[in-house]
Amino acid sequence: MAAVVKYRGDVKDVHVITDRSSSDASPPDAERLRLAQADSGEQDWRAWGPYLSERAWGTVREDYSEHGTAWDYFPHDHARSRAYRWNEDGMAGVCDDRQTFAFALALWNGKDPILKERMFGLGGDSGNHGEDAKEYWWYEDSTPTHSWMRWRYHYPQAPFPYDELVAVNALRGRDDTEYELVDTGIFDDDRYWAVTVDYAKASPTDLCMVVTVANRGDQAATLHVLPTLWFRNTWSWGLPGGDRIPRLTGQGTRLVGEHRVLGQLLLEGDGGPVPLLCDNDTNAERLWGLPGRSPYPKDGINDHVVNGAATVNPAREGTKGALHYVLDVPAGGQRQIRLRLTRTASPPAAAPPPPADLSDGFEAVVWARRAEANRFFAGVIPPAATPDEALVARQAIAGLMWGKQFYHFDVKRWLEGDPGSTPPPAGRRHGRNSAWWHMTSFDVISMPDPWEYPWYAAWDLAFHCVSIARVDPGFAKEQILLLLREWYLHPNGQIPAYEWAFGDVNPPVHAWAALKVFEIDGGRDYEFLARVMHKLLLNFTWWVNRKDTGGNNVFEGGFLGLDNVGPFDRSAALPVAGVLEQSDGTGWMGMYALNLLDMAIVLAEHDRTWVDTATKFFEHFAYIAAAAYEQGLWDDEDAFFYDVLRLADGTKVPLKVRSVVGLLPLAATTRLTARTLHHLPELGARLRWFLTNRPEYAQVIGTRRLGPDGRQQRLLSMVGPEQVVRLLARMLDPDEFLSDFGLRTLSRAHLDKPFSVTLGGQEFSVGYEPAESTSGLFGGNSNWRGPIWMPTNFLLISALRDYAAFFGDDLQVEYPTRSGVKHTLDEIADDLSARLISLFTQDDWGRRPIYGAAQMFQTHPDWRDLIAFPEYFHGDNGAGLGAWHQTGWTALVADLILTLRR
Repeated sequence: MAAVVKYRGDVKDVHVITDRSSSDASPPDAERLRLAQADSGEQDWRAWGPYLSERAWGTVREDYSEHGTAWDYFPHDHARSRAYRWNEDGMAGVCDDRQTFAFALALWNGKDPILKERMFGLGGDSGNHGEDAKEYWWYEDSTPTHSWMRWRYHYPQAPFPYDELVAVNALRGRDDTEYELVDTGIFDDDRYWAVTVDYAKASPTDLCMVVTVANRGDQAATLHVLPTLWFRNTWSWGLPGGDRIPRLTGQGTRLVGEHRVLGQLLLEGDGGPVPLLCDNDTNAERLWGLPGRSPYPKDGINDHVVNGAATVNPAREGTKGALHYVLDVPAGGQRQIRLRLTRTASPPAAAPPPPADLSDGFEAVVWARRAEANRFFAGVIPPAATPDEALVARQAIAGLMWGKQFYHFDVKRWLEGDPGSTPPPAGRRHGRNSAWWHMTSFDVISMPDPWEYPWYAAWDLAFHCVSIARVDPGFAKEQILLLLREWYLHPNGQIPAYEWAFGDVNPPVHAWAALKVFEIDGGRDYEFLARVMHKLLLNFTWWVNRKDTGGNNVFEGGFLGLDNVGPFDRSAALPVAGVLEQSDGTGWMGMYALNLLDMAIVLAEHDRTWVDTATKFFEHFAYIAAAAYEQGLWDDEDAFFYDVLRLADGTKVPLKVRSVVGLLPLAATTRLTARTLHHLPELGARLRWFLTNRPEYAQVIGTRRLGPDGRQQRLLSMVGPEQVVRLLARMLDPDEFLSDFGLRTLSRAHLDKPFSVTLGGQEFSVGYEPAESTSGLFGGNSNWRGPIWMPTNFLLISALRDYAAFFGDDLQVEYPTRSGVKHTLDEIADDLSARLISLFTQDDWGRRPIYGAAQMFQTHPDWRDLIAFPEYFHGDNGAGLGAWHQTGWTALVADLILTLRR
């Protein structure tokens, strides 16, 4: 029996009346069925998704300048007029997984100088604390297959203050706060549009959309809404076989696309929109005063709507098209638009597509997908989670899902230039990423942030996968494997870091993430683990060969993601001749060795050929862990690990900065159970040999006690039992690392006692700063020093649980330090998790710490439950800082909620 569906205002109020005995009722969890179909290849439910970036301008891929000035070479002002080479961008955007086509929303309030087609923000040089988006949008919902999604944007009704945001931020320095859109007063009196887009898939390539525009102001207003469909420009670059131009035509109230590979596309809307067509080609005349390929270039729709120019094709043909709606909305009222985007035929497609169903069938799809999304997340989020925690977890997962982006980059082609384009400057052949000419990317990848970081970062991605595995382990495993494939992994074994410098060194967390994903997925996919292991053997060898200069099992690595915690830039040339031996680099490698040991043990229980590998990483861990003490990284008096500068004459200078650098060795820990040693006697024999013949390693491999099963277990740890207690006393001290909202990156002890050292006649210092750093030493966007970071907190909480699994309730430490109250390590891990979760949830006064003093976000009913996921957090008050949509690693809060409330 067909459903009878009624709308009442927003899609939130969709209701259904149906015969529950109907034989075509939805399965208990339709979304999990779709995931199974996608993983098996039965139906590709991931084929279309929110894979369209929110910023393609100002990125390395689009930068063909001589000196790598990406933000200057392709600024926001060019974006509406200039065809992108490698990808596209837009608002609330979706595309196919090859970005053959793209769909996004454009808006115009009748007052702005340009259409609102993409988000605006400032680059590192023009933002006083680095790159910063100056818009407000949220990812409210998404299932893993994107069968249901919701996106929200608040658009001012007054002219958007582009010039004011640029001018005021340019006048502010590093000691000043950033000047944000809300600071301009443009949202006063609620004079803005709340724009919501809901997506519901009827099939993998049939997308129903509801655009709701709500006038929050006290006066009637008009909004132009332009749902826009276009083809990615693949025809302008002179590539072999790439000169075939697809076509869009306007037919009545719809757009029909024809593409030789994709086939036929239909975008149809209800009401009476007017189709506007132009070409996704550069307006060379506007930008450079040169003739262009098309008389109706990329900004033709913009110029026509805003200025009334004759810049759209009167024949209603092109490669970019929009359905133009003009909506008059009363004060406090709203209007809705229904749209359907469908692949209607395979190539070649000659017959016109049939009309799209925008009535009863459409409504049934929207209702069903939303109900199925609720059912899916009810199975993910534990019932013990509070409603507010459930809201945070669901929006965190939504951000992860919306953060999946199509990423296309052929580095060799980029270095050499395209046949149909002006050759890049010769210096590029020896500049940025020139050693990565082998790398070709044409994949959907989880990005840290679709605007500030619209490119993957290797160690970010590892953390993403842990949270993604909670809802889509198949995709998480694909992502882990992707960066280890031959076209990503450097021939020397290095994992590419990120687009700005693939050769930078990210922490080696891929093995840790692979184990987490393997466990979350049920611990059965041994083929996945083996594939990861084979490639990580290459990467581990790269680390040993390249980042252990002295061959003494202590490691360098550069900044390792921790930009500002040291007195000088660890990735730059040292101020004196010598080598910087890093506590975090050594800790990461100790953890890496143990991760590979754990992986080899799991695999060896099914394939004995992995036993030798397990023994190898057991030994290598012992060497690394012991070397940290032998080479002076551990300071017994301070009970802390420090970086050590080893000068050319052999002198060692400890850099006594108490930062997370000295806490990360805690993460290098695992257990060897009696069961493991029984099943792998070779490993047990090697362990006994070490303890007998190399007693100096007993501190890191010799601790043993009875486990919960009454049998012996051994602790392998870079931090022994005595050091654990002493190091935790530092970590859990409110005057040092412990804040109300998690663990600070830099000890608060450096507020009153900054660290200072003189090297080569220069003085270098580090002082505690709880928010953005006032130092410009590390570059325009390395803008933090002491705040709370989710990934390092997550690793340390995981380490506490590993120690708790070994010591049980027998080991209790004072928490907080000097409180006189002792807790088990599991209890401390739980409390630290709760502190991190409380960054996002409402306190007793209904305020969310992430929003700090921003009253509109704290109290306004239309804003307060829309959750941002900042890159990091103020070390004292928890206010959100950095990138505002970092639902990459900050989405780890969802994992914390799921674990704490399990």
